[in-house]
Amino acid sequence: MWFTSQRDISGTSERRAAPAAGYMSARRAGPAVRSSMTPTTLVLALGLAAALADVNVMKDVTLGFGQALDKCRQESDLTEEKMEEFFHFWRDDFKFEHRELGCAIQCMSRHFNLLTDSSRMHHDNTEQFIQAFPNGEVLARQMVSLIHGCEKQFDHEEDHCWRILHVAECFKQACVQHGVAPTMEMMMTEFIMEAEAR
Repeated sequence: MWFTSQRDISGTSERRAAPAAGYMSARRAGPAVRSSMTPTTLVLALGLAAALADVNVMKDVTLGFGQALDKCRQESDLTEEKMEEFFHFWRDDFKFEHRELGCAIQCMSRHFNLLTDSSRMHHDNTEQFIQAFPNGEVLARQMVSLIHGCEKQFDHEEDHCWRILHVAECFKQACVQHGVAPTMEMMMTEFIMEAEAR
């Protein structure tokens, strides 16, 4: 029985009281409430909460990283129009076609000291950068691992801007596959809130 096993595991009278109250109210409430407290439901709820936390971290990292875009616009020859496109990075139909976008990402990465001298990801600095955001430690290693995997795929590309653009596209696809990509709705809500706060 669930209550008995919980009592045996906890070993303290303080902890025993909480499950007993929950269990008894579930018994009085009937089968509908009891079924909503199944281990499967709990696992799904925790999984959903974890996934949402990962997506929120990715959203925060994207916004933080994007703060360098304005500084890098001129250096990377990014037109106003292409800079606007950049804000739609997480859209399904975002095109990774323009070398200038790769140059902008390179400049932004340098701004935060995320690249080595050979314009490859600096693993330690990138991990620390991600960890600086709320709950960043949840996603830091995974993000570094995803970026590194993408870098290995395109290491043959000599032009830094093109290579970084290809790595960014690969990284975005990997984030979508792993369920950590923020939706454009989330991003647009943040952009609107930031604009209103100014």
